[in-house]
Parts: sequence; C-alpha cells; structure tokens
Amino acid sequence: MPNDQLQTLRTKNPEEGYQLAVKLAQKGIVLTQPSEEIRKMLRPVYSTNADSLIATSQVVAIHFQTVAFANNYWNQ
Repeated sequence: MPNDQLQTLRTKNPEEGYQLAVKLAQKGIVLTQPSEEIRKMLRPVYSTNADSLIATSQVVAIHFQTVAFANNYWNQ
C-alpha cells in the first residue's frame, strides 16, 4: 500500500487527529480536481477569498469531528 493512502483514522492524540483531518481535506481536493496545474491556477483565487477560506475550515472541522469520534474523543 503506498505511503500516502489512508490506513486508519486512529491517532495517538488530538494534534495527530487534526493533522489527519487536514490530510483528508487535501486528499479530497486532489480526488475532486486531479490536475495539479489547474489546482495551482485556482489557488490565488480561493486563497484570498474569505468565503472560500471559511469553507475550507468547515471541511477540516468535519473531518476532525470524524477522526475524534473514531478515536473515542481520545478518552481511552
């Protein structure tokens, strides 16, 4: 299995969980728009748009919620 494939949602702590949530969001973008050239072309547009940045934060937050649930909110 390639190193960049998701193998588990389990993490040691919330910080690792947050990093995983960011990775999940990034992977979603790459799957949605596989062309790196197009992603680079679009980045200046969304990186300066407050609504786009808020939407990005929401996606990461949803992924973090999923990871936290998978880790029993780190109450082990």
